[in-house]
Amino acid sequence: MLRKILKWTGIVLGSLIVLLLTGYLFIASNIANRTDKTYSFAAESLAIPTDTATINRGEHLAVIKGCTDCHGANLGGKIMIDDPALGRLVSTNLTRGRGGVPADYSTTDWLRALRHGVGRDGKPLLFMPSHETTLLSRQDMAAIIAYCQQVPGVDNELPENDLGPVVNVMTYLDKMPLLSVEKIDHNRPMVAQIDSTEGIAQGKYLAVSCSGCHRPTFKGGDPVAPGFPPVPDLTLTGNPGKWTKDQFIATLRTGKTPSGHQINNDNMPWKMTAQYTDKELASLYQFFHSLN
Repeated sequence: MLRKILKWTGIVLGSLIVLLLTGYLFIASNIANRTDKTYSFAAESLAIPTDTATINRGEHLAVIKGCTDCHGANLGGKIMIDDPALGRLVSTNLTRGRGGVPADYSTTDWLRALRHGVGRDGKPLLFMPSHETTLLSRQDMAAIIAYCQQVPGVDNELPENDLGPVVNVMTYLDKMPLLSVEKIDHNRPMVAQIDSTEGIAQGKYLAVSCSGCHRPTFKGGDPVAPGFPPVPDLTLTGNPGKWTKDQFIATLRTGKTPSGHQINNDNMPWKMTAQYTDKELASLYQFFHSLN
């Protein structure tokens, strides 16, 4: 009797393993095909000023939009994750140093990446939040490009991305923003400029950078990846909705909540939000408090 139970247990477990392996091979093939797809978009141009004010604005945007968080303070790129389950995830060297963008990398190439989420070869850029940067105004798009084009070259040759099983599965289930090219309205024109006065309109524009983790509704939800905590609700129905403006600004500046909890910067990049101006943080507060 025991021998029969063990036999059938082995058969069931073996069948489950075969089914799981078959399912994963299908998922891995699907993701490989999607990451290798070639896209073609009409070439775009944009006048790029070189004045100090524009470059300073571009540097500020590069910080608060997370460019330096992923690509490094010098934009020289880095290995962000190297883990057997997640794989090796690498941010590009955006400078003209060895291993960086080529000398003839043009404004059109920058726009292709920022607006459409693809490289100059038409292949998707992985984990590049182009679904957020595509919403930048023409003025801010030009400022970021102006800043990136004048950053000193950094010699940093990096390996290729190598996706692990967790990333493949979560991407297939639409739980991880691997392919921003699939999330973009590629026909959406850039607006000339945005409302720079303190208030809900500016807060909504800035909050695009928060939507990747906190969801487009800003209601938060499941962890963004295994091992991460649940994502907080930023609206009036969430805990941050009970904070005063001063408490909200202090939290995003120090990473410490009104209750005294110290936020892990790896989970919530408060060292990045600390670089927002008072007006920008006040605008974010007003926007989140306008949401029920």
